[in-house]
Amino acid sequence: MKAVATLTMNPTIDIASSVRKVLPERKLRCDEPSRDPGGGGINVARVIHQLGGTAMALYIAGGATGQLLHKIVRREGIEARRIEIEKLTRENMTITEAESGNQFRFVFPGPSIRRSEWQQCLDMLGLFIPRPAYIVASGSLPPGVPVDFYAQAAQVAKRIDARFVLDTTGEPLCAALGKDVYLIKPNRRELEDATGQELSDPQVQEEVCRELVDKGKCQMIALTLGESGTLFTAKGLQARIKGPPVQVVSAVGAGDSFLGGLVFALTEDYPLADAFRYAIAAGTAAVLTPGTQLCRKRDVERIYKEMAGQKG
Repeated sequence: MKAVATLTMNPTIDIASSVRKVLPERKLRCDEPSRDPGGGGINVARVIHQLGGTAMALYIAGGATGQLLHKIVRREGIEARRIEIEKLTRENMTITEAESGNQFRFVFPGPSIRRSEWQQCLDMLGLFIPRPAYIVASGSLPPGVPVDFYAQAAQVAKRIDARFVLDTTGEPLCAALGKDVYLIKPNRRELEDATGQELSDPQVQEEVCRELVDKGKCQMIALTLGESGTLFTAKGLQARIKGPPVQVVSAVGAGDSFLGGLVFALTEDYPLADAFRYAIAAGTAAVLTPGTQLCRKRDVERIYKEMAGQKG
């Protein structure tokens, strides 16, 4: 079985709860909270593990919240490797308003990272045993980490013959394009920022994605377009795929579940078209779970089979 290593430079503890109604200047009596490990790479590792794959998670963690993060990551059953940092790991909060079903997400900035700390992450990335077939770097970069950090991580992946998958935004994404990146997963706004082109026209979306692949900026693009589905582009292959309509319980974690499902399918040597459908199934399955929970394998498999049946 092919292994996957994930890298999370701005992890968090995701706290989820609910309240009857959100009102200003009131004490809002919330239900008992749940606490899950968070951050893109950690979530991708959790998804791959739940789907039956082998995932190893590398992340930074500091202080009492960092100790709690490490504890709940290990509780998930994945191999967890942390780089100790001086400052506290952040926490984020998602509150669901019971009366309306609306979600309110409170996202806090990450701690400032010293050079020696982020350098340890690059060093550790090249030391995984077994050697990963894929390295998935996902999430924002906290203060103190250079914008070309993911470009440097891609070079580490190249050195150990791993495919580098990147899910980030802004300057860190731009700096990594063309640096041996295998797959990127932007949404429309993120790709517009990276290319400087307006992408409301589906034909322009397709042209821009093909151009990026043809020019070697990356080998594959999964352009997520919300209710319009996802535009997948690889050398000689382009496809738009939408998931089946479902009742959304919580959209938190859908993007990470999508990416985890896609990478899992690639490690299992699914044909590309089937790997794309599996990714859609995983992302769709994630919105069926409450709070900050990710996709469940039984839901992913059911939705994937439904989509395969529709294809036939």
